[in-house]
Amino acid sequence: MFLPFEILFEDDYIIILNKPPKMLVIQDRFNKLEPNLQDILKDKYPEIFTIHRLDKDTSGVIIFAKRADSHKELSIQFEKHKVQKIYSALLQGTLSQEKGTIEAPIGKKNSHENVMVVDKKNGKYSITYFELVKKFKNYTLVNAFPKTGRTHQIRVHFKSIGHPLAIDKLYGTKEKIFLSDIKTKFIKGKEEKALMERLTLHSASIEFTHPNTFEKMKIEAPYHKDFRTLIKNLEKYGY
Repeated sequence: MFLPFEILFEDDYIIILNKPPKMLVIQDRFNKLEPNLQDILKDKYPEIFTIHRLDKDTSGVIIFAKRADSHKELSIQFEKHKVQKIYSALLQGTLSQEKGTIEAPIGKKNSHENVMVVDKKNGKYSITYFELVKKFKNYTLVNAFPKTGRTHQIRVHFKSIGHPLAIDKLYGTKEKIFLSDIKTKFIKGKEEKALMERLTLHSASIEFTHPNTFEKMKIEAPYHKDFRTLIKNLEKYGY
């Protein structure tokens, strides 16, 4: 059976994937026929349990449990913030600091939309640490370490300091990045293809305790082709 993702680790208890971009983690409530990781895995395994989620356009490490006891133990680790996650995030603009902390409560913009905002009055406590990886002329690559797991946390937090994700049609200003956005003296053709056209966010690694063997584990996921291509072009032309 063909599986449209890379398996990073698997045993009798858990399976860890490198989630491809533009794929849902669980079934969409309005379009139940849209492909999603949970349904694909359920076709292959007797039982599959979702533990955490990534946005549709976010790629990278995601864990599923294959047994109820494994699911329960891992869910507790997530709830108690014992799981360490690192995200690669390409931001708009150039950050001035080498590392920092964004501590800002997050809540819904209103009850009818899945749009989140910093809400100091009614929002839930949220904290994200970050460290600079590379500076480019108009972009910054960072590692982000969310210590809480609010909806769209990384996206909202970086927007709140004036550096939204380089591509984020909901919280930023761009939907695509082209080579002509990066390379000076580039002659733009009529049909220039975007280097990347989804969130510039990748779940790069996750550290946790195996729910059944209790072994300390760290799983890393390589960039997908679009993110890798964008970073290579920034390294070549983006300074």
